[in-house]
Amino acid sequence: MKRDAIGTPIARQTLIGQRVRKPDAPEKATGKTRYINDMVLPQMLTAKVLFAGRPHARIVRIATDAAEKLPGVHAVLTGKDAAGLKFGFSRDNVALKDKVRCEHDEVAAVAAETEEIARRALELIEVEYEDLPGVFSPEAGAREGAPLIHDNFPGNRSLHFEFKHGDLAAAEAASDFVADSVFRPHHVTHCCMGTSCAIADFDHKGKLTIWTQTQYPYNYKMDLAPALGMDPGDIRVIQPPVGGAFGSKLDVYPYEPIAALLAKKTGRPVKVTFTREEEFKASPTRQAAIIHMRTGCTCDGVLTFRTADVVLDNGAYTSWGPTIPVIMMRTTSGHYRVPVVDFKAQAIYTNNPYAGSFRGYGNVQTTYATAQQMDMLADMVDMDPLDFHLKNAQKSGEYTPQKSFLRECALAECLETAAKASDYSRKRREYAARRAEPGRYKKGIGLASSIHNAGGAKIHKSDGIGTILKVDDYARVTVITGASEIGQGIDAVVTLIVAEELGVPLEHVTIVNNDSDIAPWDVGVHASRTTFIAGNGTRRAARKAKAQILAAAGKMLGEAAETLELRGGFVVRDACGTPLIELERLLRRMHFQDEPELVMVTDYYEPKSEPEGAAHVSDHSAAYSHAVHVAEITVDTLTGEIKVDRITVAQDVGRIINRMGLEGQIEGGIAIGLGYALSENMRLVDGMLTNPSFRDYKLVTAPEMPPLELHFIETHCAEGPYGAKGISELPTIVIAPAIANALYNACGVRIFNPPMSPETVARAIHEARH
Repeated sequence: MKRDAIGTPIARQTLIGQRVRKPDAPEKATGKTRYINDMVLPQMLTAKVLFAGRPHARIVRIATDAAEKLPGVHAVLTGKDAAGLKFGFSRDNVALKDKVRCEHDEVAAVAAETEEIARRALELIEVEYEDLPGVFSPEAGAREGAPLIHDNFPGNRSLHFEFKHGDLAAAEAASDFVADSVFRPHHVTHCCMGTSCAIADFDHKGKLTIWTQTQYPYNYKMDLAPALGMDPGDIRVIQPPVGGAFGSKLDVYPYEPIAALLAKKTGRPVKVTFTREEEFKASPTRQAAIIHMRTGCTCDGVLTFRTADVVLDNGAYTSWGPTIPVIMMRTTSGHYRVPVVDFKAQAIYTNNPYAGSFRGYGNVQTTYATAQQMDMLADMVDMDPLDFHLKNAQKSGEYTPQKSFLRECALAECLETAAKASDYSRKRREYAARRAEPGRYKKGIGLASSIHNAGGAKIHKSDGIGTILKVDDYARVTVITGASEIGQGIDAVVTLIVAEELGVPLEHVTIVNNDSDIAPWDVGVHASRTTFIAGNGTRRAARKAKAQILAAAGKMLGEAAETLELRGGFVVRDACGTPLIELERLLRRMHFQDEPELVMVTDYYEPKSEPEGAAHVSDHSAAYSHAVHVAEITVDTLTGEIKVDRITVAQDVGRIINRMGLEGQIEGGIAIGLGYALSENMRLVDGMLTNPSFRDYKLVTAPEMPPLELHFIETHCAEGPYGAKGISELPTIVIAPAIANALYNACGVRIFNPPMSPETVARAIHEARH
């Protein structure tokens, strides 16, 4: 606004709840974004990795002489070059292996002038293997006498979790009905459009700079250092634009230390880039599991207990995948009002691919079980599932058995909203009545819900974030934040909050969040925490800056600071909106006065959450949320194909910050959940992946997305920024069991071993008829 506009009142306006595009959208849409795969450094070498291509073997001999002599090759590394440099959650992984434990184990690596030379060098490396008996299921790995994957983990046991609450024997005796089922959720992978890539470079002081797509740059330094024998303080992490993550970049993976080890040996920058086939084979997966769940209720539909005995396929190494029982038990104990809980889980090493973090973090697998058993119990007591859900739904102010405090609980409102919008109860009765009628195509409708943390999760010592905010002489704002942008839209949220608080245009806000040497610490993008945590940190910093600005304005103008506000690039009287001075003019006066003053503030926000203790009893998130999905489907009973006709969503979002970003996250989360439910499946045969391509690994694509009806329930979370909650994981969690319940409504069959592929569904229908 120009100076001559002073005198015209500026009305109060808000950006909260509006549709704000991502700041990086134009460059991404026009192809100007420079991803790490596009980057080239001076004198950079290209690296390729030799993978074992077998699931379990002893390396008898490895000869690299011919590869080392190939013109253009600068270094060849093998297991001896990484010996003792253990990393990973259980310190059971190493960048280059001296024993093969899974198909994608890294046996050797080459740095060369070109990719073609590096590939030729790999072909010249001779490796002699002695194949060993393999373990390809957790049941096989747990058997007495099973081949050991790691000598220092007896019985192939990796991690163990247990939680008990209440008198199980008494609860079982009080139960009139018990649903008892075994679910086998499967391996799927993240399918990021950008394949894994890292560039490593050492300076003359021995400090490493690594460009990588990590989604947790600050803890990443701590996790990478052991793999290199370095001090974390000597590692700088730069995060280029990320071509997809979804949890897959929440750990250190061998290709990253390989790039660094090669860079150190050659004295030149080294880049490692995966092909799509390598990405399928070597990137982490969603954890496969066996879940034996039992849930009881009384004849009038009151839940009495829930037990879960979970065995996880640990794979060959321990990344974050086997830690998912921390969240699985929260769903087991907190998905509806369950008075008695008995949960135990163990992870068993196998020669299969190993799992990492994935959107939904164990809750996808658990809710597939809990939500189906809620439907099953409703049938047993002859109740409409909606009524059964409402009878057992928690209310605001309740605690779960693990002491999660449901301060604002909108579960009942979500259930009623989704059911009413989809006409759930009427359609369910109608479709069930038509189940036995002749006809190839059957309609079905299914309802499912879940609970998830919506304000981070204190699985580390801190779940906080640092923020630095400065305003220059022209009222341009720079926010230096630890919050990483991985496509989820925190850039838009931070920009919106700053503009809201300081009354500046969105385009006048710049974010710096891609360099660990510049930005302050943050624990990383996970646990539906980033809008909640970074939003609070940004708002607190912006309010500190606003207070400083208004105090200076009040002093200069002879006005009480508490009567002033920032709007439209001006300092105004809050009550009437009368502009008093342009913000940029005020800032220059502050800068050039006798006692100069710059607007530059810092903040560290730590949410009100408690660390996950050994007993697994704590209020581990600053907020919790619920979502309900109603899926309407058509089933071809001849081929088994499921067509999703419509999805109705009701989700507690606390408060809408950026409506466009919220809609995008819900839509994207549902797309991932649909793939998990219907088509995606890593087909493993004796540990070997047989479908490592988009041609054979069936993703749900844009044309296959069904119509979505989205309802956002605003509960105004007491702890969230402007009342907002984290929202991005629940859409992925809920949709698969909603479809499974719809399938039962249509055809009377249940699928406990997803995906619900045409073959699986057709077989189930055939077996039910015969």
